[in-house]
Amino acid sequence: MVQQIQPTTDDIFYPESDGQPLADNTLQFELITTIKSGLDLKFKDDPNVFVAGDLLWYPVEGQPKINQAPDVMVVIGRPKGHRRSYKTWVEDNINPQVVFEIASHTNTIKELEEDKLKFYQNHKVEEYYIYDPNRTTLKGWLRSGETLEPIPQMHAWVSPRLGITFELVESELVLYYPNGERFASYLEIVELKEQAEKALDQERSRMQSLLEQLKAKGIDPEDFEL
Repeated sequence: MVQQIQPTTDDIFYPESDGQPLADNTLQFELITTIKSGLDLKFKDDPNVFVAGDLLWYPVEGQPKINQAPDVMVVIGRPKGHRRSYKTWVEDNINPQVVFEIASHTNTIKELEEDKLKFYQNHKVEEYYIYDPNRTTLKGWLRSGETLEPIPQMHAWVSPRLGITFELVESELVLYYPNGERFASYLEIVELKEQAEKALDQERSRMQSLLEQLKAKGIDPEDFEL
């Protein structure tokens, strides 16, 4: 009789990809990256907030088939750093507290509002948000005891965990930092940087012109206190 050896948890393979693309279209990709980078910026000075996009999350040790890859997830209480996947039992048993899903045309309401909702509810997510740009809908759920309860009104909703505000502006999702500043896309950030650099160059040119005018009048700029 051949004795079968049961695999240990160390022998179990946890895939690092679910085989699905990050996004099905450019709009979905832009929204995911805007939310992810915006949250990175918000928590840049806190070493114990981990933000990830499209990272496989395994909540149960020894059960690799139990997993999800939220479009964006936030884990408060875990250090920043690169990971191949997020395994709850390796991370001091801390599950993501906040998850975002950006729907594509291939996502069904059942998938997002039943299957994934049940998964996140069972694994202690505190806040779950879905934005569907195709149906122009924004929905959220907030943990109450053992369940995730629907948030009745998402317009001007403030996330208890993140402190950010949700709004639909002309049917588009807009997120705001606590100081009222809007989350910006990568392109908008680059444009703002270019505008700031241009303004700085203009100010340098103005100061150089002023110095030359003073010198032309025989005035030493060093005589002025700055």
